[in-house]
Amino acid sequence: MENRMSELENLAETKYRNIAGIKVVKKGQCMYETYFNGFGPEDTIHVMSVTKSILSALTGIAIDRGDIQSADQKVLDFFPDYTPKRGEKTIQKVTLKNLLTMTAPYKYRSEPYTKVYTSADWTRAALDLLGGRAGITGAFQYSTVGIQILSGILANATGMPVRDFAAEYLFTPLGIKTPDNTILHNKKEHFAFLKERHPSGWVVDPKGVNTAGWGLCLTLCDMVKFGELYAKEGLFHGKRILSSSWIRESTGEKSRWGELPYGYLWWIIDYRGSHCYAAIGDGGNAVFVCPEKELVAAVASCFVQRAEIPILELLTGRIVPMFV
Repeated sequence: MENRMSELENLAETKYRNIAGIKVVKKGQCMYETYFNGFGPEDTIHVMSVTKSILSALTGIAIDRGDIQSADQKVLDFFPDYTPKRGEKTIQKVTLKNLLTMTAPYKYRSEPYTKVYTSADWTRAALDLLGGRAGITGAFQYSTVGIQILSGILANATGMPVRDFAAEYLFTPLGIKTPDNTILHNKKEHFAFLKERHPSGWVVDPKGVNTAGWGLCLTLCDMVKFGELYAKEGLFHGKRILSSSWIRESTGEKSRWGELPYGYLWWIIDYRGSHCYAAIGDGGNAVFVCPEKELVAAVASCFVQRAEIPILELLTGRIVPMFV
């Protein structure tokens, strides 16, 4: 065990030098917690696309509360003032489930980040990209700008800012300090946020709507708490936060990118015959959950352009095997 831990830490300090911390909890007990590069348990990290899985949980809470009827609701049900372009029929058929499973169709081949994130209303800009002539084919199309629509849906369905809804029904019950809203006024500030060593907050657009696909900063311990909520089927310290039915539904295979199954903004993983899943963010951020073993492993990493951390390989090949 000690040799494998030393090998892991050497790897983090040499090959994957942007890793800030690794933590593993099993059956509620901390099994391993180590920080690198001057980071500590109080430091927040931009968790990148792990934000998407947080939005999946918030969607489940909204459905549990009755704010949203089901994942089968049409996206446009939540935007009564939005008028699609003439002749645009596909967008009228897109459901919340299409967003959650990355099977929503978009009118682009590569994500128009600049177009959306320099607009005055990121949700509307994303809605303008939804649809297309091909219709809903069920094909997997991973999108970060498109998932911004989900934040607009939550805000409209609950009547609350996404941050406030998350604070009341997810962060505070988990003992997570709710991040402040962070406003990025231009492209320069956007890139500065991505490169910031100790970023904080949760990015909002000019309308005050929080990002759904990136932009959330959490500590490594926060990431583990989120994973524990899922490992315990929606319970945290005995308190029900999220329904077990939503967790089962959202962490089952609904679509597929190549050989890797996908649920509702969660990647599904078969680990040695056990059903596991992970929230994964660019650059080496991840929350890995193995309910059968009551194990949660999290890795927090700083943003590095073109970082090549095979995070699933690191988790399933080196970190998790030490504790199962």
